[in-house]
Amino acid sequence: MSARFVNHVLRSAPLAMERLRRHAGRTAAFHVGPMTLAYTVQTTGEVAPAVPGAARDLEVRISPFLLPRLAAREDAAYREIEMQGDMELAHEISYLARNLSWDAEEDLSRRVGDIAAHRIVSGARATRDWVSDASLRIAQGAAEYWTEEAPLIASRVKVETFVHGVADLRDAVERLDKRIGRIEKP
Repeated sequence: MSARFVNHVLRSAPLAMERLRRHAGRTAAFHVGPMTLAYTVQTTGEVAPAVPGAARDLEVRISPFLLPRLAAREDAAYREIEMQGDMELAHEISYLARNLSWDAEEDLSRRVGDIAAHRIVSGARATRDWVSDASLRIAQGAAEYWTEEAPLIASRVKVETFVHGVADLRDAVERLDKRIGRIEKP
């Protein structure tokens, strides 16, 4: 089932299939939490479920907590994906993951028509944007509350002031130590 979806997205971009075709016969396993999906690249540039027990050229580990950030196409999230094995294949998969996207509106328009598909996808995007904005505002509000109202977290200014105070105290102790050393010598 998941290979069909991946192939559907790949077929929408022939250049993506061309890029993968160079890696025909290689197998990549994707570990997302407890679930593992393994695919083998075919000579056509499509993927097929890997044969059980097949040697894996690339192991990709994705934390389930990264999935929302990856769905939002956050660049920092891509850097947190762990990849081990064939780095050429890893580079291609990383490139395709960042640059290849599913045109849901096009697929949906075949089922419900262009106008309905456009409105459904626009509504879904607006909802996604609202959730993202609301999450950011909640996090900012919580951070402000915890730093200003009920100080559980120190603000950057307070931390910097503390660090400077510690540095000044350390310098003063060193000066005092040198003075004591000079007094003890004669």
